[in-house]
Amino acid sequence: MKADAGPEGSYVAGGTDLYPNMKRRQQEPRTVISLMGIPELKAVGRSGGQADGMTVGTCVTLTQLSAHPPVRLTAYHAVAEAAELVSTPLLRNMGTLGGNLCIDTRCNYYDQSYEWRKAIDFCMKKDGAICWVAPSSPRCWAVSSSDVAPVMVAIGAEYVLTSTSGERVVPAARFYHNDGINYLTKQPDEILTAVRLPSPDGWDAVYHKLRRRGSFDFPVLGVAAWVRWDGVKVADARVVLGGVASYPLEIAEAGVALSGSTLEPEAIAAAAEAAFRPAKPMDNTDFDLSWRKQMTRVYVTRALEELRVRHS
Repeated sequence: MKADAGPEGSYVAGGTDLYPNMKRRQQEPRTVISLMGIPELKAVGRSGGQADGMTVGTCVTLTQLSAHPPVRLTAYHAVAEAAELVSTPLLRNMGTLGGNLCIDTRCNYYDQSYEWRKAIDFCMKKDGAICWVAPSSPRCWAVSSSDVAPVMVAIGAEYVLTSTSGERVVPAARFYHNDGINYLTKQPDEILTAVRLPSPDGWDAVYHKLRRRGSFDFPVLGVAAWVRWDGVKVADARVVLGGVASYPLEIAEAGVALSGSTLEPEAIAAAAEAAFRPAKPMDNTDFDLSWRKQMTRVYVTRALEELRVRHS
């Protein structure tokens, strides 16, 4: 069906991202192909390729994912918590894991009605030639607003992509580009069919979200923190930020600052400072951008302190 439809065809699962975009004429497919009738995409089970890991089908709804005991009550609880923070209960009942991982990048100049965008002469992401966030920039700066994607990058999940050419597996971090328009490495004919969660071998993860309201809103900042413990010390660590770039941004320096520590206050402060420096929120989402940057320190600190308390 996709081959017949060509570039004017789109896949859809829950539709909570695509259909509003179609109403605003941001995306205009002539053919919409639903994936929700494929039972294999709704399966959750043990992964054959990652020891005791788990494989989650991408048409599992966010409500199902957040409530599923093998996810919520195990080392994967950060995945369930991130899914539970997406939007509202009604939209989580419709929205899917795959949809949130592939969600369109957002921007105050882009997520408007067609008439509003036409009045300012459109933007680079759709129908225009200029990025209104950074007019001299050659690229689009629309922001990655997935809640679940930063967690997947932090824990080292793998994505299974399927097309008529076969199947390929990519690390979550390599699935995303830092470009507001071409933000996925997925090919147009590929379907994101499953996510492979790594085996729980002494690691733990958390996700914290900043938004104006306690529900509905997209993240203005998301912080996913992952540590692998070796006794009382951190053997390895990752800190990934959402909502500050066009892709989930891993702060390698923060992980280095935490390795070998016991998550003592000095190490946490060093990691928070490392995350603060490259966080460069643009003026295209909610709140004052300088305040959002300051909140990077606060939320990274809170996430790491939660991990420390949980391990003590």
